[in-house]
Amino acid sequence: MTALSLSADQARLIALRAQGLLGAPDRRAGVRGVLRHLGAVQLDTISVLARSHELVPYARLGAVGRPAVESAYWGAAATFEYWSHAACILPVEEWPLFAFRRRAYRARGNLWGHQVSPETYRQVLDQLRAEGPLTSTELGGAKRTAEWWDWSDTKIAVERALSFGDVVCTERRGWKRVYRLAEQAVPDALFGQEPTDAECLRQLVAQAGAALGVATRADLMDYHRLKAAQFDRVVDESGLVPVEVAGWAAPAWADPAALESAPRGRHRTTLLSPFDSLVWDRARTERIFGMTHRLEAYTPKHKRVHGYFAMPLLAGGRLVGRVDPAREGRTLVARQVSLAAPKHLGALAAALREAAEWVGCDAVRVEALDDERLRPALRALLDG
Repeated sequence: MTALSLSADQARLIALRAQGLLGAPDRRAGVRGVLRHLGAVQLDTISVLARSHELVPYARLGAVGRPAVESAYWGAAATFEYWSHAACILPVEEWPLFAFRRRAYRARGNLWGHQVSPETYRQVLDQLRAEGPLTSTELGGAKRTAEWWDWSDTKIAVERALSFGDVVCTERRGWKRVYRLAEQAVPDALFGQEPTDAECLRQLVAQAGAALGVATRADLMDYHRLKAAQFDRVVDESGLVPVEVAGWAAPAWADPAALESAPRGRHRTTLLSPFDSLVWDRARTERIFGMTHRLEAYTPKHKRVHGYFAMPLLAGGRLVGRVDPAREGRTLVARQVSLAAPKHLGALAAALREAAEWVGCDAVRVEALDDERLRPALRALLDG
């Protein structure tokens, strides 16, 4: 059977729609709807405009209230935090799908630093059973010394229990994980499910395909960080359809639902977190959008090209620039801005103004513009 052929533009539009960035947003489903659709939202400690997990629903829904974002994620028995693409917020319905990973961690045993005694492990679980949800500090301390990496035995034990599935994080307080016994936090109907590894993997590959729309083997593996052998074992039973995409050197698969109708509708104009699932896979971003984008937060300042937390600018279904943002009081500061072409100036101004309003700023200041000839026009658009 000959694989369906897609143009590069068709693949790009399918990917945008699958990620919730083309067409009318489902505001009724809200933030939880975004999470269920994407399957995973990455967490990160960096906070510039906002933390990355806040920026993801903002990019799709617009200026949804930040308290609404937090309440949708934390403490509502609708989500849990686990290792997916990285540390991610996941819909609680996906708890059974990560049984394969919990079993693998348990089989490895020695995780997160030096070994801790079975007694310490049991004490952590007993304390959570007796006292309810606790942070690692409340359990007895997260660190042995002031060094960031020097975890206490209690912290190692509870993180191990998180990986094994004995405890779960469904809430954060002041960015600290709050640990609960999984048997108390996960709904009974889900907690009791133990699908086989093959069942977990098949559903996760299908979910990644639905979230990406069209993707290569590497793309699909990367979404939940599956191994090649795991992917190859289940892809034929995943329901994904083999396709060929013009300009893509690797074979690809598409979600059959994504092929049922041509993508159309309004394009979102927005700034994207570098950890947004549209762009978190750098090779895929370059293949689909022609943009080579790297997070430079951990690059020495003098070696940065686009800035500490440069956010790609999405407009008209393409990545057309970058903004490295900051906040000074009630002013959103664009420390460094670059555009692919002057015609995107209006989109840049719109994205800056919306982002400023969302985070409670009433002014925008652009410090460095790659083409300074555009400054008067940009200023007029920002003030207009």
